[in-house]
Amino acid sequence: MAEATTISKTTVEKLAQQLRVDSIRSTTEAGSGHPTSCMSAADLMAVLMTQYLKFDFKDPHFENNDRLIFSKGHAAPLLYSMYKAAGAVTDEELMSLRKIGSRLEGHPVPEILPFVDVATGSLGQGLSMGVGMAMSAKYLDKLSYKVWVLLGDSEMAEGSVWEAMQLASHYKLDNMVAILDMNRLGQRGETALGWNSGVYAQRARAFGWNTIEINGHNFDEITKAYDAAIATLTKPTMIIAKTDKGHGLALTENKDNWHGKPLSKEECAEAVKELGANDIRIDVAKPQSNGKSDKVKSAVTNKFVCPDFKGEVATREAYGEALKALGDAYEDVVVLDAETSNSTFADKFGKAHMDRFFEIYIAEQAMVGVACGFSTRGKAAYASSFAAFLARAYDFIRMGAVSRSNIKLCGSHAGCSIGQDGPSQMALEDLASIRAVINSTVLYPSDAYSTAHLINSMRTLKGVSYIRTTRAKTPLLYSAKEEFPIGGSKVLKKSKEDQVTLIGAGITLHECLKAYEELKSAGINARVIDLYSIKPVDVETLRKAAQETGKFVTVEDHAQEGGIGDAVLGAFASTEKERAPQAPLMLKLAVREVPGSGTPEELMDLAGITAKHIVAAAKSLV
Repeated sequence: MAEATTISKTTVEKLAQQLRVDSIRSTTEAGSGHPTSCMSAADLMAVLMTQYLKFDFKDPHFENNDRLIFSKGHAAPLLYSMYKAAGAVTDEELMSLRKIGSRLEGHPVPEILPFVDVATGSLGQGLSMGVGMAMSAKYLDKLSYKVWVLLGDSEMAEGSVWEAMQLASHYKLDNMVAILDMNRLGQRGETALGWNSGVYAQRARAFGWNTIEINGHNFDEITKAYDAAIATLTKPTMIIAKTDKGHGLALTENKDNWHGKPLSKEECAEAVKELGANDIRIDVAKPQSNGKSDKVKSAVTNKFVCPDFKGEVATREAYGEALKALGDAYEDVVVLDAETSNSTFADKFGKAHMDRFFEIYIAEQAMVGVACGFSTRGKAAYASSFAAFLARAYDFIRMGAVSRSNIKLCGSHAGCSIGQDGPSQMALEDLASIRAVINSTVLYPSDAYSTAHLINSMRTLKGVSYIRTTRAKTPLLYSAKEEFPIGGSKVLKKSKEDQVTLIGAGITLHECLKAYEELKSAGINARVIDLYSIKPVDVETLRKAAQETGKFVTVEDHAQEGGIGDAVLGAFASTEKERAPQAPLMLKLAVREVPGSGTPEELMDLAGITAKHIVAAAKSLV
């Protein structure tokens, strides 16, 4: 059991009031924010930071610091007020809340603020990110830190919360404590359950959690709950705290229509008088410095050795082989899968490195959230599923970018070329959606060797990276010695007499190569480009091809919007710094109608992305 810091109850009570006052003051100064959402949880956080939280604010990246996640990210002013009480930010900085250039944004964001691990504010995400951190501590790093997650009762309606709940129980994360701020009032009125803590507790117990129901404004009950949570073994704990939104202030306490509204300057002045103007500083307890002493070291080489491939190999299978080789080379590689590992071939890694493979089951939102959590702990987290199902986790992917998470995603079984399974399984939008994520990298290899090398490159990429793999076996195009720089491409066929450029990736590149032979026999010279890097795209090679051939045919097993064709056109967009050359005359071959079931060959032919259609398009241009 944790040893409580010796701080008087009076000091804790005054600190709680100070946290309320500072939340009010900062949001009033900003002219926006959610002070009442902060006020309900102030007592819970005052007890936590004075007696239980272990965090070295002078070394925020220390490996054994506790992790504190505000899943209810709109309560950020409360978190920042805690940082002020800990001496990590000044009052002057606190008053810069939500202003341009301030580290204290409207919702917590890491990187600019080193005490924050993940960006929150899109509700329902903090718990799964915390699961990733807790799993890293318990199973990989053998560290003793706790993961504390503050949840709002409104976000308990999100299915992603319950995905994380079942995972935390399955992996017996007794180093995780969720604190549910049950303040009854949401954005537009009462939540679905109001103050019915019994239902929350019943549901949490059904998911395998230790549950504790308390009055969230009773300091003795809060202390006892934290003690019990820390003493609980083999299961996570949820503390369900009944609180008042806007607690402590007659103007706002348990009053509707105060969500997301700051107090006026006059109301703020009255609130400071009513609550008291304290200026307490807390020396937050530091964690033990030897938390990593019993970490199990894996046998690694720190050198990636490309697997050897023969014959035709599906790029999804090459993904699995590359992951296994990557795991042999680097200790930081962790792989997650959403119960598709025998199709994505991530199971090849799992069989070789069981200690670093985590089954997330069919819970794609939680999978991406957990990957973000692992990323904060310095892990190269690869997460895979069918590309179509990653669409469920899109908001997590988007927030992963806001978090500056370095996560690596693999979507297999993409496009109509998967065949008979039909359109529910065919990702036709994935390239567009992930290209739209800021600072993302999107890769689409066409053979086993390019897949393996790109998987290796992804390990050190910053931000969200995505690789699209193909179900069908395809011929080898390259060797183990070939290099595939991010942002590059490969020119597979080229001559001085080229009249048209054919551009494909994945399955369509092989159709482009077939079309090249047919065009050659018809006396038409074509250039063929393997656009394995969709984002960033190889601007130099594309512009040179446009200058030399003047005509492009892009071919993709993807919807016509936002995929390969649009990525190519983007290479000819002018910027403030340069005037781009004129774009070539171009035809985009893509999937334009919802496919049905059929053989891969039939469906690709119906979509107009096979060799005969490429030949016809090229001839129409030439």
